[in-house]
Amino acid sequence: MMEISRVEKDLISEIKLVPLQAKVFLLITCHGKMTPTTIAEKLNISTEDALKTAKELMTLGAFIDISETEFEAMHPRFTAVNMYRKFCERENIEFKRNKIVDNIGVVLEKSYDDARTK
Repeated sequence: MMEISRVEKDLISEIKLVPLQAKVFLLITCHGKMTPTTIAEKLNISTEDALKTAKELMTLGAFIDISETEFEAMHPRFTAVNMYRKFCERENIEFKRNKIVDNIGVVLEKSYDDARTK
């Protein structure tokens, strides 16, 4: 999907996620809650990397752990802005509205909702 690859680039350029974080974020946002094992299988990475990345995304404000073994994304309109705000705090940049970041939430919203109303 063209839009998703653009969103991935925007997550990396605007929120400074590393590529793997962007991929894991998009996977769970668009497909629903997952265990590190499932993330690892879908992205062809180790379970350790999947777990580490999901935990990093929790710290960055993207995920909540719904149990010891499962990670879930919050609503993308909230998450994109939340991650961007935390990035600004870390980098000591004034937090203000960012159209690219807002658009991440808009683009992902339908996939997010669809994955949760199966």
